[in-house]
Amino acid sequence: MQGPLLNNPCKAVVREGIISPMLAQKKFREIILQLLFSIDMGEGKQEEILPLLMRELSVSKKIVTQAFERATSIWEKRQSLDQKIGELSQTYDFTRIGRVEQNVLRLGVYELEAQEIDHEVAIAEAIRLARKFASPEAASFVNAILHHAAFPV
Repeated sequence: MQGPLLNNPCKAVVREGIISPMLAQKKFREIILQLLFSIDMGEGKQEEILPLLMRELSVSKKIVTQAFERATSIWEKRQSLDQKIGELSQTYDFTRIGRVEQNVLRLGVYELEAQEIDHEVAIAEAIRLARKFASPEAASFVNAILHHAAFPV
């Protein structure tokens, strides 16, 4: 089986002692989310944030750099992602969505549109990130929005 998950930069994390590639992929998404949030808050200067994440999360410069590239790519597409999220959350204005949830949704919609992984995996990972970095209520909201994006009625 060949695919983007097998060519993921987080293989290096597996060699650094993490047991499974799935866990490595989860950690990679967490790094992307943290970078997106930092950029969103105006604190995403590459020369400052990358060494901090390397030190705090015990990951290599290569992984953090690749995560930064992915986060930057998502950030550059934020206007179209935000518009889509706003359309999907019909009864909730995008500006009222919390910053963490906005970035989880950006990452989730980006992954759905890129079609690098199954929709169910992208949604499940976004739910996990929302639960870990926001709240159970945020996870339910993220689930509803991304499910609507992946499986329109």
